[in-house]
This record gives sequence, structure tokens and C-alpha cells, in this order.
Amino acid sequence: MIGTPLKKGATKILMLGCGELGKEVVIEAQRFGIEVVAVDRYADAPAMQVAHRSHVIDMLNREQLDKVVRQENPDFIVPEIEAINTEYLLELEREGFNVIPTARAANLTMNREGIRRLAAEELKLPTASYLFATTLEEFRTGVQEIGLPCVVKPIMSSSGKGQSTVREEADIDKSWEYARAGARGTGDKVIIEEFIPFDYEITLLTVRHAGGTAYCPPIGHVQKGGDYQESWQPMPMTPAALQEAQRQAKAVTDALGGAGIFGVEFFIKGDQVYFSEISPRPHDTGMVTMVSQNMSEFELHVRAILGLPVPKIELLSPGASHVVLAEDQWDNVGFEGVAEALTVPGSKVRVFGKPDTRPGRRMAVSLVAAKDTDEARALAAKSAAAIKVVPR
Repeated sequence: MIGTPLKKGATKILMLGCGELGKEVVIEAQRFGIEVVAVDRYADAPAMQVAHRSHVIDMLNREQLDKVVRQENPDFIVPEIEAINTEYLLELEREGFNVIPTARAANLTMNREGIRRLAAEELKLPTASYLFATTLEEFRTGVQEIGLPCVVKPIMSSSGKGQSTVREEADIDKSWEYARAGARGTGDKVIIEEFIPFDYEITLLTVRHAGGTAYCPPIGHVQKGGDYQESWQPMPMTPAALQEAQRQAKAVTDALGGAGIFGVEFFIKGDQVYFSEISPRPHDTGMVTMVSQNMSEFELHVRAILGLPVPKIELLSPGASHVVLAEDQWDNVGFEGVAEALTVPGSKVRVFGKPDTRPGRRMAVSLVAAKDTDEARALAAKSAAAIKVVPR
């Protein structure tokens, strides 16, 4: 039973986090007649612009979060980012609120320590060797133990902030400071990871729904500084590697439980598959599914949340996405070259509507469907390059 928006019997989603991914979830939810309330730490976030109403709060603040939850009394609480008071979400779930996919999943994936210990130590999935550090001295010791090169990340961050690769001893202290500066929320640790010389990396979108577990075709992607720059689907894999990735994805998503889509990231070397990270929500690399699949990752997420059927996921066409980044900090921006970008065959453009910029902030994406992924990637890059973010 689905109610009517803005009526007493409405079916209501409370979106915690309102970026470009949350915006697409809101749009899909409203297609099913769901009332959506958007919450974020700043006004006029992308999902707020398409939700029925919104609240601006500090989502790490228990009292502020509690006030909004009591006021709205939602049927579903849907986290879209990590920087949320997940201990409070655990309380809400015990009280009877439906947190997507589960409060435990939101809590464990809020920082890299929780999910890495679950995957490597409890589930025994293959991962890079790792250590955690809370002081500079621990960090220096940890880097020596893991060995160079190694990858350093804050245990809690987003969009690759604070992530770096330490290649020589002169980089160690700088990497520590960079990780601490890029940390988000209350996380005071960093993770030091073995550098795996992988052949490629993928996102395996994994859907837990009323009928079981389903997988989207694997998505290849390129990251720079830990933040995705382009993605494409499908990513060619050996049958053995794909089967192993699906096995690991099912193991970790089953352990987290609940319903919804998970973005599970892996490093692949030959037929060897190494678990990297998981997001219990749509994944930025999965924006390509808006042009490549019969159901986008956002529609799949909403269907799973509502307990609606998820039929066979089909690849309609090879596709690619390429981001458009800001180069400077402005509080009033415009976009030049959108018309030129759309002259690229098979292209679509999504401008997110973020109210301001900072250097490297993702502001839009070009999406292209083509006869193969090589062509799609080249065309998506051409389309994105035509778009310039400028002060207005």
C-alpha cells in the first residue's frame, strides 16, 4: 500500500543527505507517489530542490536529528552520506523505525574501520593488508610495517578527500596531515593500506530486494585522488573473477542485511578479487546506469526499499559517464557549453544544481550510450570537456 503525498496516509521517506545521488533517488521515489523530506547540513542541496520539503541541520547532532525525525515520523529513513549520527540511527531502529538498508549497515560503513574489520576479520574476504593509526608516531610505524608504496585514507571521508599514496619516506608526514585535514565528522583515525598493483577496479552494484539478491553488470571506473572521474558499463571480466566478485558481494551484503542497493568496490588482478569498500546506497560510479540499464541504480534502490519487484536487470547499451568539475570557489555559478556537450552523439547531461563550488567539486556529469565502452568513454569525455563551470 502506497499513500498519497502530502496527505495523512502518505508513504514518507526521510532522506539524510541531499547530493546528486540523493536527488535521483528522490525523483524515482516521487514517481511511485512517495512523499520525500530532504535533510542536509546546507541549504538548497540538489535533492532539496526536488523534495516536498527540507530541513537544514547538523546530522551528526543527535538532538537536531531527533527533532526532525519526531516532527516527520517517516516510514523510511534513507541515509545518503556517511556523516550522520549512526549511533542514534541504531536507537531509532530499536524503537521501530525502518532505516535503509539497516542501522547497523549505516553504522559499520560510516567509517572504514568498521567495514574493513567486518570484511577481512569476520567474513575472511581477501583485502589489502591494513593498519590503523591515531597518532603521527603510530602512523609512521604503520607505514613502515605495511611498506611503501601504501595508500592512506581517513577512516571517515567522502569523494576521496584526504586520500593519498605514500611512495617515499618524504611523503609520510604530508600524507598524515592531508588525511587528517580531509577527515569528515568525528573520525580521528587513518587507515594505512597495502598498495595492490591491480589490473583494474570495479563497482559491483548489488541489490538486496524482496525476491533475493541481484547484480548489475560490473562497472569499470577511474579514480583520481580517491574520487571517481569516469565510469563505464560493462567492464569485461573473466567468468571466474565475476563469479568471485559476486560471491564476496553477497557475503558482505548478507552480513549487513536489509533492503536496497549497495555499491561494492573491488580491485581485480587476473582472476584474483580483493574487496575494497562498500556503500549501502547508490554509488557515484553507478550514474552510468541512467543510460545503460533498463532500471537505473536509483530506481532499483527505491524498488528494493518499498518491497516492490525487481525483475531481470538488463544492459540496454554499453555506456559511460564523465564528471564535470569546478576549478575554483564561487557562490554563484553558471554552466557554459551545455549545448555543445549535447551535440555529442548519444549524450545526456545532468547538472546537479549545487549552490556553490570549490576546486574539484563535482558539478555535473555527461552520460553517453554507444556501441561499445571504448566509444562511450571517448564520447562522454568529449561531452564533459565542452562544459565549463564559471562564475555568474
